[in-house]
Amino acid sequence: MGKRYYIETMGCQMNEYDSDHLSRILEDSGYLRASEPDKADFVLVNTCSVRAKAEQKALSRLGRLASLKRKNPGFLLGVAGCVAQQRGSDLFERFPGLDLVLGPREIGNFREILRRAENGGTRLAAVNAHTRPASFMGRFDYFQNSIKAYITIIEGCNNFCSYCIVPYVRGRETSRPPHEILDEARNLSLQGVKEITLLGQNVNSYVYGDTRFPGLLQAMNEIKSLRRIRFTTSHPKDLSPELIECFAHLEKLCSHIHLPFQAGSNRVLKAMKRGYTCETYMERIHELRQARPGIAVTSDVMVGFPGETEQDFELTLDLMQKIEFDNLFSFKYSDRAGTQAARMQGKIPEKEKLARLSRLQELQRGITLQKNRELIGKNVEVLVEGASKKGHAFTGRTNTNKVVNFQCDDSPKDTLVNVKVKRASFNSLWGELTSIRS
Repeated sequence: MGKRYYIETMGCQMNEYDSDHLSRILEDSGYLRASEPDKADFVLVNTCSVRAKAEQKALSRLGRLASLKRKNPGFLLGVAGCVAQQRGSDLFERFPGLDLVLGPREIGNFREILRRAENGGTRLAAVNAHTRPASFMGRFDYFQNSIKAYITIIEGCNNFCSYCIVPYVRGRETSRPPHEILDEARNLSLQGVKEITLLGQNVNSYVYGDTRFPGLLQAMNEIKSLRRIRFTTSHPKDLSPELIECFAHLEKLCSHIHLPFQAGSNRVLKAMKRGYTCETYMERIHELRQARPGIAVTSDVMVGFPGETEQDFELTLDLMQKIEFDNLFSFKYSDRAGTQAARMQGKIPEKEKLARLSRLQELQRGITLQKNRELIGKNVEVLVEGASKKGHAFTGRTNTNKVVNFQCDDSPKDTLVNVKVKRASFNSLWGELTSIRS
């Protein structure tokens, strides 16, 4: 029986993309996928450390997995991602059963690193965050057999927001060559992928030679068999007029943008070093809605940043009511060692952060539910992803990234269909199939 591997992925979509590449290399090296960690010869945990809770979860998981070493002396345990980059070889002291620490920019070198780990005798820490990432393997077989795929186009971040650890663990911005991205996209589309999401910590600051992000989107739009293009995450200060114009003219670019605003107070935004004001943020949203009427806008928001007053928090609620986001990802501020905000005075008590988060989420829940209910009776285009977990139905997403469940006698997977919305909840829409488009 061949060797088996298991990868557990935490955190962002970029980690999911990295795990896909790691899996390809493992399978190309003779490994088979295991269904559970205890059935594997090699387990890799791809981690996130953007927030304290995510890092704690990753470390706890590593502790539990390290016990597998006692049952199987030949078992290999590795950790990748942001926790690996941040903690480096210090993780070996905390977890004696750990064999490999792999930073995000070393994934392209994983084949050689894996070979060295298999030979045994040395615990390896590959965590260089300051060089251009090594190219991924030259073939782009999409082993997951999915209709949706991710492509990371830029690694790292140059913004150094005062609360954010990303520039320290992912390094400075480094864009991939456009021909490499487009080759990967074409290969994925030929294998049946209908929707591609372009990824980056700050995706709209992509630049390689004379090619900037709007130009890359235009080239992606010309891939014939591709039906939908998405991208995340964007920074408001880098949302150029040329990028906004793409929403007016590129038919494959989905009617959805994720544009984190983080706070509704200019004083707090300045302390966060975000580089924009609430007024300019709202102007960008207005311009987007003019370029693409009906565009869905989602965002990130943080409560309890050091020094945030009740008045600052009320300004955040006010901005939410003015913009009416389709959905929000909301978080409590947490100190990240090494960031400027971690050294700031005026920390908000945990009880107060929880209370503010609850109020904010209750407000957004009402806005999201109302916007979803406005779709009742309307026909929406859905890219079908497969069987729904909720009863005998199928599921997919609209162009605006809303989840839709619907009844259908036949299996319409991998197709675009029209669905008439019958009812709406906070998390999803339910409807009936009216026609199959492709």
